[in-house]
Amino acid sequence: MDNIKQYLLDDSNVILRQPSQDLDINNISDNEQKLINIMVKYIDCCYLGKAKECGIKEGIAIASNQVGLLKKVIYIHFNHLDKEYKYLLANPKIIQYSLQKVFLSSGEGCLSVKEKHAGYVPRYSKITVHAYDLLNKKEISIDASDLLSICLQHEIDHLSGKLYYDKINKIDPFYFEQEWIRI
Repeated sequence: MDNIKQYLLDDSNVILRQPSQDLDINNISDNEQKLINIMVKYIDCCYLGKAKECGIKEGIAIASNQVGLLKKVIYIHFNHLDKEYKYLLANPKIIQYSLQKVFLSSGEGCLSVKEKHAGYVPRYSKITVHAYDLLNKKEISIDASDLLSICLQHEIDHLSGKLYYDKINKIDPFYFEQEWIRI
């Protein structure tokens, strides 16, 4: 197996700030497929509880630009409230979102960010994402809430060259409004 750790870029790399292009799902190159496979291996290693064994930072999701592929692909694999979430999505797009906001009380983290950035990251509590499901080879829509919603937004932001700490309030990092949902 390739050393998956060597492919992960950190936030000092300019590639993470560049917008990704749509993936041509009918013409995926060998290199694109290789990097997509690396993404899946990385997160599945974490999902199986083998991050330490693989020598990697633990995570539940990854975006393609984090491994140097400037195409719109994200991979998510985690369990939450006794449910498994596993999506390998090409060209994901948020097509609907709630006005209600949500945030992780522990703050967000990122595989590509070494330094801790404390603060709350406001996200939409509920979103609908349209994408091409690379696992099942079909177009899908996902209605997501809470942690899945946060995760999808975090990864889709990556595809636009945005990092979670860009959304933390610069004046008051722990700012939140009473109606926001805390997870």
